[in-house]
Amino acid sequence: MRLNIISFIGENCITVEDGEQLYQKIHPEILKGNQIEVDFSGVKIFASPFFNAAIGQLLRDFQPEQLQEQLHFVGLSQHGDYVLRRVIENAKKYYTNPHFKDSVERIIAQQAHDL
Repeated sequence: MRLNIISFIGENCITVEDGEQLYQKIHPEILKGNQIEVDFSGVKIFASPFFNAAIGQLLRDFQPEQLQEQLHFVGLSQHGDYVLRRVIENAKKYYTNPHFKDSVERIIAQQAHDL
């Protein structure tokens, strides 16, 4: 399966909502064992909230090795690749290290309380 991001998200991959759209397309395909190519050609702006929702949360349900086998990214700019790799590394820590997860959740709760 090939997903052309510019055709259903557009040239700005920023929001959690847009990331969730991509996640909803990818997750069932991985469950089926299908190969997925995500094409970012033409995308201009990338942000971590998008990648957290689209890709990061996949690590909650799948091992990194499985994702590496089934999920392939093309057309990413250097910046987009950097943001994606950083999100993946953080998600690996979040879903595998309970101390890291607890720390993140404590910080988020404190920030929400301070608002």
